[in-house]
Amino acid sequence: MQIIVKGKNLEVTDALRDYATEKVGRVEKYLDRIIKTEIELSVEKNPKIQENQVVEVTIFFSGPVIRAKESASDMYQAIDLVCAKLERQARKVKRKIIDRHHHARNPFKEAAVSAEEEGEEREPVIVKTKSFPLKPMTPEEACLQMELVGHDFFVFINSETEETNVVYRRRDGNYGLIEPGG
Repeated sequence: MQIIVKGKNLEVTDALRDYATEKVGRVEKYLDRIIKTEIELSVEKNPKIQENQVVEVTIFFSGPVIRAKESASDMYQAIDLVCAKLERQARKVKRKIIDRHHHARNPFKEAAVSAEEEGEEREPVIVKTKSFPLKPMTPEEACLQMELVGHDFFVFINSETEETNVVYRRRDGNYGLIEPGG
């Protein structure tokens, strides 16, 4: 397996490279035929962000691309967090592949779950649905409404384009706007 470790706004030491490579390498037991793994270690320069040590890992293998990103105040802690997330994602992908193959042979039996995976959390499901009328407003007004209701995002009709848009709060404290593309 080819592992590429890159640094952004920091110099990657041998100790950091070895630690990241060893931790991410543990995911290999869950995935077949890993082609390449990219690890990007970066430091956010924004002084408002306390958890400024960021690790992003992308794994290319014979199945879907797996990507995880985590941040912490310590780079080693961020590596541990991202590896835990990667392991959960890899187990989920492996379970889906096993289920797909198992159900293809015998659709009436449930796939056996190993003892290691029994305590694992299951896929999230939709547990609540909300309906509310969308009101026409500007993105700035939507940001104000989002702040007033205390949410991290807000859905609205953009009065300038008459399309459904979403504003959201970014990690850096600013806002983002999602518009439908065409």
